[in-house]
Amino acid sequence: MEEIEVKSLTKDYGHGRGIYDVSFTVHKGEVFGFLGPNGAGKSTTMRHLMGFSKPQSGEAFIHGLSCWKDHARVMREVGYIPGEVALPEGLNGAGFLQMMQGLRKSPSSRITELLDLFEMDPSGSMKRMSIGEKRKLAIVAAFMGDPDTLLLDEPTSGLDPVMQEVFIDFVKGEKEKGKTVLLSSHIFSEVEALCDRIAIIKEGKIISTVNADDVKHFKRKTFDITFADEDSYRRFPAEGFEIRQAFPEERKVSVAVDDSQSDAFIKRIVNYTVKSFVENPQTLEDYFMHFYKSDRSFGDIAHGKRKRH
Repeated sequence: MEEIEVKSLTKDYGHGRGIYDVSFTVHKGEVFGFLGPNGAGKSTTMRHLMGFSKPQSGEAFIHGLSCWKDHARVMREVGYIPGEVALPEGLNGAGFLQMMQGLRKSPSSRITELLDLFEMDPSGSMKRMSIGEKRKLAIVAAFMGDPDTLLLDEPTSGLDPVMQEVFIDFVKGEKEKGKTVLLSSHIFSEVEALCDRIAIIKEGKIISTVNADDVKHFKRKTFDITFADEDSYRRFPAEGFEIRQAFPEERKVSVAVDDSQSDAFIKRIVNYTVKSFVENPQTLEDYFMHFYKSDRSFGDIAHGKRKRH
């Protein structure tokens, strides 16, 4: 069953900004990852799903409801964390949650549970809250009504690493309850940990949609090679294989090799004096970089990575 359906959604803001013919579905009980750098079109798509923006063409549906025509009902039924949290001034966090509780019909026990989990004190003025505190408040507001469908736009932005892990574990638990989640992110580890399927968006267009398990079988491998002598290290780049990283002091290179190049790669490498040769498992980052390797805009993604414990 399709809980979220996006059909040829287009919104052109000019100067190459917007989304163009975006189509995908999210099935009931699925966590669907929307992966791309800042400015690729993730938040624009999310805003159309929430009915905040009218598409120039195409349609979007949640629970069979038109996201534009049935905007008010979608707002009531869907949990949403915006990419940029803008909270009303003049209230403290507790007042904001009380206001949201009236709209969501949320039990107080659920709110208390979420506040405890994310170590959030809602008594302070929202005007004085840090970015991380505002993010926590948005998380509580999104999940307090226990909605079946959630739209999470860069949900861990501004959280410290400990809270990022708490959030990931929490969403895993929600997934086990059968919740449907669209997760927009530029953090590989977050997407890998949570998602069943992943769509990669570039310059407003979806360029690949893949099952998370299939990424591991992508026909492209990376090898870490440490050469035993300086001459081998200096000669190897002339072989023409894609060197992703080089470490001159260690005489080490990280090489990406397509499946069609494997035989040639092995035949060439035996002509060099090698100290160590390590094949790395395929990662989501490797798959993503296959599409973005010639695009400088992936820098924010590289900086968004974090080590998982």
